[in-house]
Amino acid sequence: MLTVAVLISGTGSNLRALLEAARHPDFPARVVVVGADREADGLAHAEEFGIPSFTVPWHEHESREAWGDEVARQLDVWSPDLVVLSGLMRLLPPSLVARYSPRLINTHPAFLPEFPGAHGVRDALSSGATQTGASVIVVDDGVDTGPILAQERIEIVPGDTEHSLHERIKPVERRLLIDVVRGIATGELALTPAS
Repeated sequence: MLTVAVLISGTGSNLRALLEAARHPDFPARVVVVGADREADGLAHAEEFGIPSFTVPWHEHESREAWGDEVARQLDVWSPDLVVLSGLMRLLPPSLVARYSPRLINTHPAFLPEFPGAHGVRDALSSGATQTGASVIVVDDGVDTGPILAQERIEIVPGDTEHSLHERIKPVERRLLIDVVRGIATGELALTPAS
């Protein structure tokens, strides 16, 4: 059974989808802990499903490295096989990436390498693109530059707003995340270090 830690910053919709998938006896992974960089609304999902959680507030640490060291300490208590960044809006310090890579994955609301960064949906719309997508990647030291594990295209339709487009991306992102976690757990999907 693959053990998974999930790190969030917001509402945790991807986290909830993963928790619901893991509730099924035939799903080969279990979420063992949820962490956040703030008092995130998504921590309520962990509580509802009886999953332990921790918070390492970003603003309470003097540097990104110090924050990352504390996140690593919290994760190490659980020794997860896989760490999922699910809407975590922080760039991890290199020391934390090195500690867990390639067992560290991230979801992103764009068809990478197109539109990396915190505003992938907005950037896709402002570029005039007719398509964007959703991706799941191995985290490296760059911004959304790691090896791609799964991705899918999504049409941008006339009249799309950042909100409406993001709402159409989210279900695809959730499905891809669940498929990737399942694939890693069964050995069908190999994690390779970012080069």
